Amino acid sequence: MLSLTTSRRAILLFILSLCLLSCQPQSKPNVLQQVTDSGVLKVGTQYGLTTYYTGPNGPEGFEYELVKGFADFLGVRLEIYPYFSLSQAFSQVQKQQIQLLAAGLSVTPQRSNEFKFGPPYQYVSQKLIFKQGAVRPRGPEDLTGEMIVVAGSNHTDTLRRLQQEYSNLDWQATNEMDNEELMEAVLREEYDYTIADSNILAIMRRRHPELSIGFTLQEPQRVAWAMSKAQDDSLLAAMLDYFGTLYEDGRLAALEDKYFGHIRQFNYVDTRLFIKAAEKTLPEYLPLFEQYADKIDWRLLAAMSYQESHWNPRARSPTGVRGLMMLTLPTAKELGVTSRLDPRQSIQGGARYLQGLIERIPERIEYPDRLWFALAAYNVGMGHLEDARILTERQGGNPDIWVDVKSRLPLLRQKRFYKTTRYGYARGDEAVTYVSNIRRYYDTLVWLDEQQRLGVDTDQPEAIGD
Repeated sequence: MLSLTTSRRAILLFILSLCLLSCQPQSKPNVLQQVTDSGVLKVGTQYGLTTYYTGPNGPEGFEYELVKGFADFLGVRLEIYPYFSLSQAFSQVQKQQIQLLAAGLSVTPQRSNEFKFGPPYQYVSQKLIFKQGAVRPRGPEDLTGEMIVVAGSNHTDTLRRLQQEYSNLDWQATNEMDNEELMEAVLREEYDYTIADSNILAIMRRRHPELSIGFTLQEPQRVAWAMSKAQDDSLLAAMLDYFGTLYEDGRLAALEDKYFGHIRQFNYVDTRLFIKAAEKTLPEYLPLFEQYADKIDWRLLAAMSYQESHWNPRARSPTGVRGLMMLTLPTAKELGVTSRLDPRQSIQGGARYLQGLIERIPERIEYPDRLWFALAAYNVGMGHLEDARILTERQGGNPDIWVDVKSRLPLLRQKRFYKTTRYGYARGDEAVTYVSNIRRYYDTLVWLDEQQRLGVDTDQPEAIGD
C-alpha cells in the first residue's frame, strides 16, 4: 500500500516546486501564521475505518493520528470536523473554513484541477467488489447488475472515465451510505457491485470474508491531504517538513504498519474458520480469558490462544508444547501449572507469561509495538528477539519499532547473520507470521465483540478538539 521510495521522490519534487514560492514576501499573515497565532489547526475528515472514529480510549484512525501528529509538530491544538459527504467536505475546503482535508483522498486528475494536495503518504488501488458465490466480473464489460458507489468519491471519477469506452456502464451514487456500508449492502445482495479502495477492503475482509474482488479498476494512486488552491503555500511547506521527519525517523512506516501491516495478506478459508470458531467454540472459554487477562485485553489473549491451539485444550505440537496456550513443560512448571491440558490453568499461565514478557520489554518502547515485541518473544524467545533488535540497529534501523525489527527477524535463519548473534539460529520468519496472525484475529474479535456490546452513535458534533 505504501511505497516509501516513491513517496520520498514525490516529496523532493514538492520541495523543488515550492522553493521560490516559499521565499515570496507576504502582505498579510499567511495560513501557517494564522494557525500558529490562533493555536488551532482545523482539519476536515470523514468517519471510517481508515480515517477517523471514536474508540474506547478516544479518537483513533490512521488519518487522525497523522493530522494529530501534524498539529503537535506545529505546536497547536487539533480541531477535527467530520463530514457526512465528500462534497460537503470539499466545499468547506474551497471556502477555507478548514485548512486541510484528511480523508484518505486519492489524487485524481479532476481533483488536482480543483485542489492543492500535500505530499503523498500512501498508495491505494480501486477494486470492483462483488459477493462470493456470484458470477465474477472480470472487466467493465461484465458489469450487468446494479452498482452503487459513494457520491463525489474517486470511484465516480473512475467510472466516468470508463464510461467513455463502455457506454452501457451504469451506476448509482449515494451520500446516504459510506463505503463500508455499501460493501455490507452488496453482501446483503441489495446491490451487485460496489468499488472500494484497497486499504479499506483489506480491513473489511477480516470481518466479511465473502467480499470478493472482481478486477482492479484503477492502479495505485497517491493518497494525500487536500487544501484550497486559493490558500498560500506556507502550510504546505510545513507539511513537507513534517512528512520529511516522519519518513526519516520511521514513524510513518510504524503508523502504516499499525493499521495495515498485518492485513495485506488475505486467506478466505482461514478467516471463515476463525469467525465460525469465535461463534461456536470461543464462548466456552471466554469467561476464563476475561478472568485471567488482567492488564491484557482478553480479546488479544483469546486471539493468541487461537493462533496457538485453535482453542483446542488438548492441542500438541511436534516440539511438545501443549494446551490452549501451548506452554512448554519448563515454562508450565515455572508458572505453577500442574496440567497444561486444563483450560483454566493453561489460560492463567499463558496470561501470566505474556504479561511477564511485556514487562521485560524496555520501557521506552511504546504501545502497541510493546505488545508485538512481547508476542514475538512468546513465540521465538526473548533472547532471539533481542538478537533481531541488535541486527536492526546494526543495519541502521530502529530497534524500538516493530516494523523495523520484523524485517530482521527472518535473518535469524541465515548463517551469515545468526552466527554473529548471541543466541544463534531461530525461525524468526515464523515469529513474524505469528504476530501478524494474532493481530488479524484480534481485530476480528474486537469487531465481533463490539457488534454484540455496542450500539452505533449517529450524533455528529460540529467540531471535535483533541
